[in-house]
Order: sequence, then C-alpha cells, then structure tokens
Amino acid sequence: MSKEQFMIEEITSELVMLLIEEKGYSMEKAFNAVYNSDTFTRLTNLRTELFSQSTPYVYEFLENELLTGKVQ
Repeated sequence: MSKEQFMIEEITSELVMLLIEEKGYSMEKAFNAVYNSDTFTRLTNLRTELFSQSTPYVYEFLENELLTGKVQ
C-alpha cells in the first residue's frame, strides 16, 4: 500500500466516524455519504493532493457538500 493510499483510507475512516459522532448517522449512512460524495472523489484523486490535508479540513468540505449539495 502506498503512503497516499494509506492517508486516503485513514481520512476516509475518520470522516465516517465524524459523521456518526457529530451528525448521528448510522454506519451505513455515513459510509454511503462519504463514498458517494464529490469530496471523496477529490480525496482519491492524487492530483488534487486533498489526501495530504488534515481530516478536519476535508470534513469541512464534506459537511458543506452535504448541506448544499456542492463542494466549495
């Protein structure tokens, strides 16, 4: 596993946990929200280097997308 892939998986699992803890999502709903988001698409695109940012930073993108339907 590459360093980038490890970082993506770490952030992804942390995003799921944040949705469960802060928004009260079920595990299934949290996984669906993350994996079906544009934020996740950007996170997994190595050219954006979003994977190199902190989880709270990425979570802000995800929260905004879930609220507005758009990534800012």
